[in-house]
Amino acid sequence: MSAQFLPAIDIATYTSGTQGLDAKALQYVGSVYAIARPENLDNAFAYLQQTVGVYEIYFDVTLLQSADDVVDLLNAGAAKAFVSGPQLSQLKNVDNLDLSRLILSLAGQTEEELQMITNTPIGIYLHGIKDASVVEQLLQQYGSKRPPVYVSLANANAEHALHLARISATTIIPATQLTVDPKAQPELIDASALLMANATSDRADGLFTTLVTDERGIALGLVYSSAESVSESLRTGRGVYQSRKRGLWYKGESSGDVQELVKVDFDCDSDCLRFVVRQQGRGFCHLATATCFGEYRGLSKLQQTLQKRKRSAPEGSYTARLFNDSKLLKAKILEEANELCEAESKADIAAEAADVLYFALTKCVAADVSLEDVERNLDLKAVKVKRRKGDAKPQFAEKVGLINGVTNGTPTKEEVKEAASVPKSKDDPAGKDKNGRISMRRFVTSEVSEATVQEALQRPSQRSTEKIMGIVNPIIKAVREGGDRALLDYTHKFEKATSLTTPVLKAPFPEHMMQLPQETISAIDISFENIRKFHAAQKEDKPLSVETMPGVICSRFSRAIERVGLYVPGGTAVLPSTALMLGVPAMVAGCKKIVLASPPRSDGSITPEIVYVAHKVGAESIVLAGGAQAVAAMAYGTESVTKVDKILGPGNQFVTAGKMVVSNDTSAGVSIDMPAGPSEVLVIADRTANPAFVASDLLSQAEHGVDSQVVLIAVDLSEEQLQAIEDELHAQASALPRVDIVRGSIEHSLTLVTKNIEEAMRLSNDYAPEHLILQVQDAEKVATMVENAGSVFIGPWTPESVGDYSAGVNHSLPTYGYAKQYSGVNLGSYLKHITSSNLTAEGLRNVGGAVMQLAKVEELEAHRRAVSIRLAHMEKMSA
Repeated sequence: MSAQFLPAIDIATYTSGTQGLDAKALQYVGSVYAIARPENLDNAFAYLQQTVGVYEIYFDVTLLQSADDVVDLLNAGAAKAFVSGPQLSQLKNVDNLDLSRLILSLAGQTEEELQMITNTPIGIYLHGIKDASVVEQLLQQYGSKRPPVYVSLANANAEHALHLARISATTIIPATQLTVDPKAQPELIDASALLMANATSDRADGLFTTLVTDERGIALGLVYSSAESVSESLRTGRGVYQSRKRGLWYKGESSGDVQELVKVDFDCDSDCLRFVVRQQGRGFCHLATATCFGEYRGLSKLQQTLQKRKRSAPEGSYTARLFNDSKLLKAKILEEANELCEAESKADIAAEAADVLYFALTKCVAADVSLEDVERNLDLKAVKVKRRKGDAKPQFAEKVGLINGVTNGTPTKEEVKEAASVPKSKDDPAGKDKNGRISMRRFVTSEVSEATVQEALQRPSQRSTEKIMGIVNPIIKAVREGGDRALLDYTHKFEKATSLTTPVLKAPFPEHMMQLPQETISAIDISFENIRKFHAAQKEDKPLSVETMPGVICSRFSRAIERVGLYVPGGTAVLPSTALMLGVPAMVAGCKKIVLASPPRSDGSITPEIVYVAHKVGAESIVLAGGAQAVAAMAYGTESVTKVDKILGPGNQFVTAGKMVVSNDTSAGVSIDMPAGPSEVLVIADRTANPAFVASDLLSQAEHGVDSQVVLIAVDLSEEQLQAIEDELHAQASALPRVDIVRGSIEHSLTLVTKNIEEAMRLSNDYAPEHLILQVQDAEKVATMVENAGSVFIGPWTPESVGDYSAGVNHSLPTYGYAKQYSGVNLGSYLKHITSSNLTAEGLRNVGGAVMQLAKVEELEAHRRAVSIRLAHMEKMSA
């Protein structure tokens, strides 16, 4: 049933002290109307979070550019969305979206727009109506099958509002023009009159049957109401009813068993009121019971008992012990959940489920979480538009024989290994073996099939290309068309940097934004110089020049790409090293314009380390944005962002997808360095390797992110030597501040035990790691066997981290097996090569015959004549 009316509020300014209906009174009528604007989208999500279960929010989203934002609001719990025609066209194709949650805002082309909602549950919104009779005529045309109708008036007044309510149109009225105290504020519209506009009574005395319930919907008792008692209840915020003998009945006034009003609504026929209340004192009934139908039962009774036990538990109470011993409570929840899983008979399942509910509710009450809170959460999940896959975590799936999508050895769906999306808690068993140790899976290659080895080496799957592109393409389109405004909107939304008013920080950068400890400055300066030296050494001393035959000189010379965009990720770590690795070669190459892009912090600032590096490499500007939106801004340019010719730098799946999209768009005219995925390392270790060194190198990449993968190839190590590495891995990982992230990475990492170095190198070359570490005897000799790798680290004194920061080699490298096709970033990444030909008359005579013959074969006569005319001219001149 639609709301009788919707108070319209401004979520940015509406407080309890506002004129008209205050924030407390809004819940009594159960719903509000608000406008979601691009600039207040964060406020909209925050307001939804605050009011879930308090009242429903109907958002007008017609000002939002992205249909994704609309879906996100509905997914977050918005009751309905008022949408435009173009938005509706997109939303009608969204999976799992209940169309009854959409309301079409009519914008003038009424007949054409109404065709869009024919035979659908979609409502219509008529705004700025001057005459309520227009609405009545429209409803008469529709008849009994009309959609829900929402109306806002050009000049709201009580007469028109009541008229619309009586014809069952939901009126939208500014909350500042409504009141629950018409005697004190006679100039405002009486909310209780609107609420009761369609109320009907089948009683001779005209009273309305009223069911009183608690927040869980449990019936407390049956009473009667009048228009006057409803008005008084709204005014006081209490349960006030109409006694057939004594007039107005303020429930609990004499007994103290008062009621706090939560909400007032009607049944489907508007002939029965429902008051939702929070009952205080002994209970609702005059017999001092919770309800007029006796005491609470089931979960409600259990909750009541637990709450009493928490306040004052009898000595020796088991429940009190559970409240005071969180480890015992946790153990009991795990125990009972396992017993429920094992139960088979109807009686056993009921008994074990009851135990689980008891201990779960004890944990809730201990944390001041009520059944009402739990049920509100369930209701919120029920309206989700975006659905999770719902697969079990591997450590639980394997216990029941469900491994990588296979049940009891039988494939049930495509086998996909998906990286964890969020860091684990310290108690999460992900990445741990049965003894609670952080450890990688181990495979002895001589004992398993080649197919098993290849399956184990599969990288963690990323989201499907279709899903990623479905998110990225609208972002790129919005930035391409909307420029700075769209870029800022996405930064406000994704980075929560709502204070930003410009998406770009221009050079020269203010000194105060580069304030760093001296030791950090020194570290950056040392790294800068080493990276500069290595990349400067890659310069070509002079143009290539070859005389291919007498008189035919072919040359090749390099020129810097004029404008480059360098993407420096944000996320879980600050990465000034990436700014160095991308910016220094650009400076050495002589690029005329260097643009950095990096996500700002929530206060709108950028990390001072990145600003300092940008200053040192001579960057023109820093784009304060991340993700595909930053890529789009650099690819197409905006009012403030300089368009670039090439984009370089690593990033997440959305950044990579954005780079691929713009590089394939001829209108963008931009190239990219390489595809890039999560960071990875492969360590090859033999009996000469130090276990502590091996573990530290594995963990140096595992801490990058939960979707990173690390691989150890152990060459003919004994069980004792393997155990030494595993012991070090567990001990070092447990001491890391990013141990939660490490667990997520270790969950899909592995050890391969091989017989010899030849097999180890074969597996490594097939895997093509981003980083390859050789902790083996004669490491320099083994390095000659490398065919595919982003960068190689040779010997015990060369940890991967020196390459990440300060040795001088570049750390922007191909991942996900792309080392088979791509090089890492180098000086050549910032150069383009131009060729030239310079022929003398002799040279043209020498090569001309071949050119004319091939042009004749290809039937390109103008090509042939360009040579023949010159040769004829030579003959004429020499005659």
